[in-house]
Amino acid sequence: GAFCQPTARGDRGRQPSRGDRRDGPAKRLRPPCARARLQSRASACSCETMKILDESFSKGGSGHVRVVPDTSEDMWQLFNLLRAEDHVEAVTFRKVSRSAGADGVGPGESERIRVKLRVSVESVDYDGEGEAVRVKGRNTTETEHVKLGAYHTLDLDTGRAVKIEKHEWDAVDVRRLREAADPAADADLAVMTIDEGLANLFLVGASVTAHRAKVEKSMPRKTGAAALGYDKALTTFHKNTLDAVLRHVDLEKVKCFVVAGPGFAKDAFLRYADLECARLTSSDDARESRATTDKKSSNGERKIDQTLHAFRVHRKKIVETHASTAFRGALREVLESPSVARLIKDTKASLEIAALDEFFQTLANKPERALYGPAHVFAAHDLGAIDTLLIADGLFRCADANARRRWVALVEEVEAGGGVARVFSSAHESGKQLGELTGVAATLRFPLPDLVDADLPPIEGMAGLAIDSLNA
Repeated sequence: GAFCQPTARGDRGRQPSRGDRRDGPAKRLRPPCARARLQSRASACSCETMKILDESFSKGGSGHVRVVPDTSEDMWQLFNLLRAEDHVEAVTFRKVSRSAGADGVGPGESERIRVKLRVSVESVDYDGEGEAVRVKGRNTTETEHVKLGAYHTLDLDTGRAVKIEKHEWDAVDVRRLREAADPAADADLAVMTIDEGLANLFLVGASVTAHRAKVEKSMPRKTGAAALGYDKALTTFHKNTLDAVLRHVDLEKVKCFVVAGPGFAKDAFLRYADLECARLTSSDDARESRATTDKKSSNGERKIDQTLHAFRVHRKKIVETHASTAFRGALREVLESPSVARLIKDTKASLEIAALDEFFQTLANKPERALYGPAHVFAAHDLGAIDTLLIADGLFRCADANARRRWVALVEEVEAGGGVARVFSSAHESGKQLGELTGVAATLRFPLPDLVDADLPPIEGMAGLAIDSLNA
């Protein structure tokens, strides 16, 4: 799969202590920079949910579910649901060779055959570039074209049904499946970070931050001879940026569309967009005054006009805020902006950000009531001290089944004891930042200064997520 490097450590976190270093960070499963395909079916933000066609399982028992993933959010949830020793059944394509002719002489031909296979899972990869999940394992279905026991890779994709069978559906599996099928859980937000000559467009969903488009334009200087081409270059840049917004953002479905950046670039873009909407209004008025419709306009032009109409109708959903840059790193800054946080206060992404902020504030102001690292968190749990547990979903993807059971039990027991457990998506900026603190942290009901400062040995088989450089 295609993965991006983790973001730099936040400046508000402390340096991990010697005890944290001994907590044995494991190899990092780096979170994906999920970027959607640009085909029409994924061209606009969607609030559709994963469809459950059939299910037969009980929590803690075996069983199956048959689902149809619909969006990039669903593919990320599917990736997190699957692990080794599961069984997956889906339609796939297999290249088979045909004999050359009756005499068997000459080069043979090959063709792709559509078959339904059931494989015993050995590995699962997520391709954030193409929003696909690849499942590798041995075939358990006897067919004419694929031998029993032969290795095959299933490419799972949106719009195609897949059946998942598990020996045990634990609490985290059930929670993830229910969240994926809950329409209220997928509250999308569109964010565009913009500076002169550079714009990046993101969709922030319940579990995935998807980079939809990047627009770049070389800008001449504003002074001297080059100044003559500046206005033209700026208009071209604004046009291309607006086209990207119209192509990828469905303003009828998103909660809000945030335009953020340094200086006056965001203001200039919105002025251009408003002028285009005014031009559309004037064009509509002129069209109504004519008895006939202009049939020379292309389908593409009509589609853009219709989307501009949606831009005009939903103009109140567009929020302007400051950001220090137009790069991906400004996303967290944008989501923490009061004007934006107020609009997305009930979404999963905002709740993760708020929980992580509270942890860092506690770590800075009341360090005896905040800790992180597997050894320290489990020790605090044994004392019944955890008020809020912060845990990265990457910890549930560990290959060790016993380790996963302990992480799942930790979440269940914290909640049963009246605490709050927040599972962070490593496809969000806050999840990446938590991953840099071993992937697990907690704020406490009461102070435990001796435990916080203790140099604890690592728990065997329970290492947290890796930190790239503890001394960086």
